[in-house]
Amino acid sequence: MAYTTIDDSSAHFQSLRWTGNDTGQGARDFTFTGNSNMQPDMALGIRESGAQARFITDSSRSWSNGNKEWVWNGSNIEGDTNAHNTGAYGWLGPGLTNGIRMSQAGNYMNINNTGYYGAFWKVNGGTTTSFSENGNHPGGTRQTNTTAGMSIITYTGTGANANCEIAHGLGEAPSCVIYKRRDAANVPCFWHRDIGDDYKLVLSNYAGLDADGAFQNSTIPDATNITVGGTSVNTNADGGTYVAYVWKEVPGFSKFGKYIGQGSSDALDNTFIYTGFRPQTVFIKRTDANGSWIWHDSKWGTKNATGTTKGNFGNVQSACQVMESNSNSIDDYGDIDIYANGFKCVSEAAATCGANASYIYGAWAEHPIVTSKGVPATAV
Repeated sequence: MAYTTIDDSSAHFQSLRWTGNDTGQGARDFTFTGNSNMQPDMALGIRESGAQARFITDSSRSWSNGNKEWVWNGSNIEGDTNAHNTGAYGWLGPGLTNGIRMSQAGNYMNINNTGYYGAFWKVNGGTTTSFSENGNHPGGTRQTNTTAGMSIITYTGTGANANCEIAHGLGEAPSCVIYKRRDAANVPCFWHRDIGDDYKLVLSNYAGLDADGAFQNSTIPDATNITVGGTSVNTNADGGTYVAYVWKEVPGFSKFGKYIGQGSSDALDNTFIYTGFRPQTVFIKRTDANGSWIWHDSKWGTKNATGTTKGNFGNVQSACQVMESNSNSIDDYGDIDIYANGFKCVSEAAATCGANASYIYGAWAEHPIVTSKGVPATAV
């Protein structure tokens, strides 16, 4: 059985859905519904219907300032989102110990009668440790949650071509890393342990693997450091400012891996991915060819076979969100069913389960199969 050190995933990761009500009456506070109170340090925000950017912000870059967001599906400079922002209060909420604060005036994440979703990670409460530039090694700050396996790193590039290492603080080799340049228009870059050292993926497009060893100097992250490349403006331009999100796999809480699609129109024949927990959130990306970044959360549905609908949108429960475009609403881009021990692709959609196609994924838990004391979770 799969044992874990994290019995309550909600202490480290939670998600929310809400409906906007921009009436100009000040801030709105949203309370998380998990078993544990959680003050988040990283947030991903998605509009569930209509064209809009997918926002990311975090507590290392002044989470009380609405101008610190960057977008998954673009190359914007930090805070440059078509002259709009998430509002004077931001949308992580200064001082909230369990939830987020939403600005009534924010016209991106609080449009009246509009549905939204957010995914939120706990790191270190915004408390960072500083590290100084040392030779080719960049200087910056880091906050780390070793229990849940996540670090947020801000740093300033050196432009050097060798020995550009940054300690990630996780104690084990990371499973995936997101890099985003903050001071210039550069695409957000993504590395996953199952794509190797000389490739990256770009969050803001649906292309497959990009041969670019420079962005990590052809060096796979190890148990101590991530490495950035001096010839890559995406990770280490001289004087450029960056943020990196680094995750390691934690049994019973998070899982990162790869699979091959079956491409069957019969859901029973399609690919099942074992995670060792009931997922709360899953992302999927095809790597051998073009394929959308797919995001799914159990709050959007668990098993299509129930025949029920999700929210007010009338889609089947297993509907997903495309992440690299701002023109797509939540919809059926490749159905995913969630189970007590993993998830299953239930269509032959190219984005999630094309025949003999290659995919990577990441998932965070709603609860483990078995607790640290050996107590089985409910099978659903």
